[in-house]
Amino acid sequence: MKTYSARKGEVERNWWVVDASDKTLGRLAARIAKVLQGKDKPVYTPHIDTGDFVVVINAEKVRVTGKKSTQKSYHRHSGYPGGARSHTLREMLQKHPDRVIRQAVKGMLPKNRLARQQLRKLKVYAGAEHPHAAQMPQQMELDKPGG
Repeated sequence: MKTYSARKGEVERNWWVVDASDKTLGRLAARIAKVLQGKDKPVYTPHIDTGDFVVVINAEKVRVTGKKSTQKSYHRHSGYPGGARSHTLREMLQKHPDRVIRQAVKGMLPKNRLARQQLRKLKVYAGAEHPHAAQMPQQMELDKPGG
C-alpha cells in the first residue's frame, strides 16, 4: 500500500464564508487556520498548500472573553526611531477589525513560506458585504464537534 501525496496542480479548492458575529476570536482563528492549511481534508500533505479559501464577514462583531479588550495590546514599529505604536484590542476592533482576525490566524499558522501562501487565501471584511459572491462560497459551520 502506497502513501498518497497531493501534487500542486491537483488540489481542489473550495470557498467558505464565515460569519464572525458573536464568535470567540481564538476559537474562530483556530478553525480558520485549520481550513487554510487543508488539515480538514483527507488529501492533506504537509509540504503542499491543500487548503481552501476563507471569507470572514462581520469581523467587527467578534467576541473576546475576560478583560482582553482592555488588556491585550498590539504592537508595531515603522522602522524609524520613535516609530513604535501600541493599540489595545478595543481600539483595533474599532479602527481595523479585519487586522485583528488576520493577526490571530497568522499566529496559528507555521512560520514559513507556505504559511504566507496560505494566509493570502484569507479574506476578511468588517461588514456583512463581500465581493466574492461569484465564487459561490459555502457557509462554514463552526459549532460542529471535532472540526
